[in-house]
Amino acid sequence: MLIYILKNKIMAKVVPLNDYVLVKPIKDEPKTASGIITAPTSKEKPGKGEVLAVGEGKVNPEGKLIPIENVKVGDVVYFTKYSPEELEIDGEKLLLVRADSILAKEEK
Repeated sequence: MLIYILKNKIMAKVVPLNDYVLVKPIKDEPKTASGIITAPTSKEKPGKGEVLAVGEGKVNPEGKLIPIENVKVGDVVYFTKYSPEELEIDGEKLLLVRADSILAKEEK
């Protein structure tokens, strides 16, 4: 059973299907090196978030399951801005992102 705890609050059970990844968005405010927050630019940046759950994977044309191996729960990932499906669960905004739309992840 999957239960997510965000901000010390237990959330509903949500299991992503197929090649979807459940992501909690992280606001990335533009700052200078000295910490001053600057106005956003017109250039679109990828979305950023923490992976909460990962689907089983995608089925190829031969019927074989191809698992999602490049991200795991707890990873911070960057994804295309217009790809995610928005969900609101227990008052929290979450995103369902296709694994193919994940561009990169932060190394720990």
